[in-house]
Amino acid sequence: MTMPSVNGEQPALVSVRNLSVAFTGGARPVHAVNGVDFDLAPGEVLGVIGESGSGKSVTLRALLRILPPRRTRIGGSLRIAGKDVLALQGRALEDYRGGVASMIFQEPMLAFDPVFSIGDQIAESVMRHRRVGKAQAKQRALEMLELVQIPNAKRRLDAYPHEMSGGMRQRAMIALALACAPKLLLADEPTTALDATVQIQILLLLRELQRELGMAVIFITHDVGVACEVADRVAVMYAGRLVESGSVAAVMQDPKHPYTSGLLSSIVHGQTRDQRIEAIPGAPPDLADLPAGCSFAPRCRFAVDACRAEVPAARELAGARLVRCVLADEAEWD
Repeated sequence: MTMPSVNGEQPALVSVRNLSVAFTGGARPVHAVNGVDFDLAPGEVLGVIGESGSGKSVTLRALLRILPPRRTRIGGSLRIAGKDVLALQGRALEDYRGGVASMIFQEPMLAFDPVFSIGDQIAESVMRHRRVGKAQAKQRALEMLELVQIPNAKRRLDAYPHEMSGGMRQRAMIALALACAPKLLLADEPTTALDATVQIQILLLLRELQRELGMAVIFITHDVGVACEVADRVAVMYAGRLVESGSVAAVMQDPKHPYTSGLLSSIVHGQTRDQRIEAIPGAPPDLADLPAGCSFAPRCRFAVDACRAEVPAARELAGARLVRCVLADEAEWD
């Protein structure tokens, strides 16, 4: 499924074709990502939504090449900023991580080294990628902490991760990810562990920084509201495949895949206390034993024989919409 860009005049910064990821450490290979295609132009923000286990985080880790190489089999093509990411080795791969693409992880307490100060960790990354001295790197670290609006930034340079609140650590994680001015920012549910007030602050900060720095961003979230807030386009992922994509407004207002409709119906926001949430029945499939045909068919009340026969091909609809569903033009999901 090759996703059209909302900014078609710009060449793609990210070009992903037929990406597949399988983990081979167990008795059977686990097919976590199964033929993902998309493009992303400079300055665009793509929001990826879907249930846990749908392959969202694995896709981001494949883009950054941080999956364990001995137990992971990656196929397809990844081209980012003109680089063949799957062909990078040694120092070239190190230059790519942090210099071209960078990542904000879900839990910064686990991403930071607990025995080094925040300032030293940011400065180390700057020295590695910008080839500057320690004094210049420390100054850059201070500038980044100020950029992400950490109070008393100069004092926080010498703070250790455990000495900062969750919101402060998340801001510091953003500062680390942006310190070397990457062209692509990968954000893996960066607000999941934060309370609602801090979540809003971090989302507004990320959007402001993205516009100011002109980065492309791939933002993973379970929260549909978050996707609406930060993204230009949205992609819906299920069982390792992108099943629908398009502009945020189009997908949210008129979903063309029953899984997307099910996700939107599961939102609590706007419902009365006595109103029952319409949860999607069943559970996601076993990625080591995917069913034939559409992976969502066993949970879909609209499924027909054609859905079970083979994996639906990606279909392009009006308005730069893409969907993997044989009934996309025929059914109403309400």
